[in-house]
Amino acid sequence: MSRVAFYAPLKAPDHPVPSGERTMARLLLRALGAAGFAPEVASSLRTRDPDGARHPALRAESLAEAERLIAAWASDPPALWFTYHVYYKAPDWIGPAVAASLGIPYVVAEGSRAPKRAGGPHALGHAGAEAALDAADLILVMNRRDRPALEAARPARQVLAGLPPFLDPADWPMPVTGRTPGPLRLLTVAMMREGDKLASYRLLAESLARLGDVPWTLDVAGDGPAAGAVTDLLAPFGARVRRHGAVASDALSVLYAAADLLVWPAVNEAYGMALLEAQAHGCPVVAGGYGGVPDVVRDGATGRVTAPGDAVALAAAIRTLAERPDRLAAMRASALAFARDERGLDRAAAILRTTLAPLLRTSLA
Repeated sequence: MSRVAFYAPLKAPDHPVPSGERTMARLLLRALGAAGFAPEVASSLRTRDPDGARHPALRAESLAEAERLIAAWASDPPALWFTYHVYYKAPDWIGPAVAASLGIPYVVAEGSRAPKRAGGPHALGHAGAEAALDAADLILVMNRRDRPALEAARPARQVLAGLPPFLDPADWPMPVTGRTPGPLRLLTVAMMREGDKLASYRLLAESLARLGDVPWTLDVAGDGPAAGAVTDLLAPFGARVRRHGAVASDALSVLYAAADLLVWPAVNEAYGMALLEAQAHGCPVVAGGYGGVPDVVRDGATGRVTAPGDAVALAAAIRTLAERPDRLAAMRASALAFARDERGLDRAAAILRTTLAPLLRTSLA
């Protein structure tokens, strides 16, 4: 079985704080195993630098880590290096150095090029990310927003292939319907922090205010430093909003199964794992069409994807589905099949097996 060195510079799979980023890192490890590889976490060094001040120190740390790995693996190198998520705020300085020294292929899943960051405080991080993406033998595109820039700067030898976001259905038991007659049950699952998350909650509150006479309730699963601001945004809706805080996966599964719609404006989301998780419970989604959201929600089939940042369109989509229970029921069945089959672990493993095998010096065991 071919060994694969795995690295996630933005957030390692063993990071203590849960997030969609950590979830996908863990899922990729699982998918690599299901594809017939033997993945091992090469390093947990985090290169995330929100403001650019720490790039020089993180680069030095990364190069030292690379030297350590090169020495440790000199006589028994892995067959391939696999990095998850490279961009200017979290460049990979380790993988390219190790791969070049050991003569093994270098692969990136979810890489983003950002030419506008070539100057300013993130110039060094941008340069590091660009160098890593230039060095990649294969880039697996997980977000459609990234593809145009990756295509434009692709070296001739580099392969680009699609790897849609996915989940493991085994993490989410098949739902027993928990929906009951009454007002439309809406659900939001998201962390509460400044920036894009809080902007999404603002749009959510604006959308809810536009629902007029549609009867609804909203369950909110999530917590974080902006919890107070979120509470203020949702306060005008009174008892129709129920806050659950951060919940474990079993309790979250109950919320997904009981909801009629997951609603999330998704401001600048890469794709949104909660959107897939909801559909795996037969819960359709209404979401803003940022980034890769259209890759995880099939507009008109498993939910609705509305114009980015448009609270009016979001509210209209919710209202239309509230008035069309037949359409909502059809979406439930489509969402369940889509998330569990087309976006399931087995499909992702098949893509990894097909795209990685040609790079290896040895065949799969």
